Amino acid sequence: MSTPSALSAPAAGRARPRLGWTLALLALAQLIYALDLNIVFVALPKIGADLGFPGQTQQLVVSAYVVFAGGFLLLGGRAADLLGRRRMFVLALALYAVSSLAGGLAGGPVVIIVARAIQGIGGALLLPSTLALLNSLFAEGPQRNRALAVWGGAGASGLTIGALLGGLLTQNFGWPAVFFVNVPLAGLVALVALAVIPRDPARGERRRFDVPGALSVTGGSTLLVFALVEGPELGWGSPLVAGAFLLAAALLAVFALVEARSADPLMPFRLFRNRSLTVGMLVTFIYMATFGVLPYFLTVLLQSIHGYSALQTGLAFLIPSLAIAAGTQAGERLATRIGTRTTLLIGFAVGVAGTAVLALGFDAEAGYGLLVPGLVVSGVGQGVVWTAMWIAAATGTAAHEQGVANGIASTALNIGNAIGLAVFTVIADLGTAGKSGQALRAATADGEFVVVLLTAAAMIAGLLITLTLPRLARRS
Repeated sequence: MSTPSALSAPAAGRARPRLGWTLALLALAQLIYALDLNIVFVALPKIGADLGFPGQTQQLVVSAYVVFAGGFLLLGGRAADLLGRRRMFVLALALYAVSSLAGGLAGGPVVIIVARAIQGIGGALLLPSTLALLNSLFAEGPQRNRALAVWGGAGASGLTIGALLGGLLTQNFGWPAVFFVNVPLAGLVALVALAVIPRDPARGERRRFDVPGALSVTGGSTLLVFALVEGPELGWGSPLVAGAFLLAAALLAVFALVEARSADPLMPFRLFRNRSLTVGMLVTFIYMATFGVLPYFLTVLLQSIHGYSALQTGLAFLIPSLAIAAGTQAGERLATRIGTRTTLLIGFAVGVAGTAVLALGFDAEAGYGLLVPGLVVSGVGQGVVWTAMWIAAATGTAAHEQGVANGIASTALNIGNAIGLAVFTVIADLGTAGKSGQALRAATADGEFVVVLLTAAAMIAGLLITLTLPRLARRS
């Protein structure tokens, strides 16, 4: 083994702390992203009361974010590749800060829904640009695996902090505080990024942005997520939902035709020849359709059935969040030592067992203690899969296309969550019609018991898909 020269050693010494600060900043951005997913939930009743939202339309505050975040992810990933990862990272955080300020100052429903939609676009730009920075700045192998584990652990922490902080802020300072808290956080990270994250390299050959592809896929994805999110609320036969599905299908078909003929496509189909990316994309879809829907049903169990307050619910999420965070770190170590394929198999196997045990706690008469074993085991499996699936999605893709690759995986993640919630909420509600009081609580718990078992069964599909992942030599 050759030793570094006298000139290269100091340079490496200077680069390492800078890379460490960069990772800390990217992890903080992921914490902000994860925090924003949960922090608004507990404030919805007070937002509705203060701004005059009728009951069901309060969900639009959540749906506006989800729909636009899902619709713009692929565009965000390609923009990171073509316009610069640092540039899009900073722009995304600036959108977060400005839209959060507007949301906190909102005096009516329209303003807050528009603010949440812009926040969703910020999220769609932030997630793929963050992942693209991670995957291009950290070398494939152990270094990248460790970086993804830190990033994933920050995301797990953000989910808990979001639930806790949402309850504390709403209770003590009112609902606008859940928006205002993002302003200094996002603004500070954006400013520090300009000093810490390396400048985007100068662009070489001029590349076309593929406007027809961008418009068709963004419109199609946005309408698809809208239909999936609003279907349970408006009814699957609603003209608005059915029309959104039809128009989404037409726009996505146009997108496929445009991409097949484009000289510089937004989403090059040749990327799917990389089996690791394809499997990673499918696994992210299954992950969010199964693991990703469990927090929703757990929240319903704790608040609607057991009567927990928002703050008590946030505290109840501490145990699963710690388990997930531990799993993300275990996923990095396992992937480095035994490979991504075996790590995903272990993660899904642990997840199936833990989620099946978790179902036993979904009982109207059961206490929180009966949930704990399943929350711990399922959480560890979830964390292992989370880290390993992003490693798989990034493996074998050229550095200049990491943005669009992560945009593809992130889009699958978002659509998986929308489809999982749409399907499983319908199943959970099957036995609740015409019931009230204790009978309704018991029926809701029974429906959720079935749903949690079904998510465990669906995780087996992730395990089977993982078997198609190529066996790669482990890196030392």
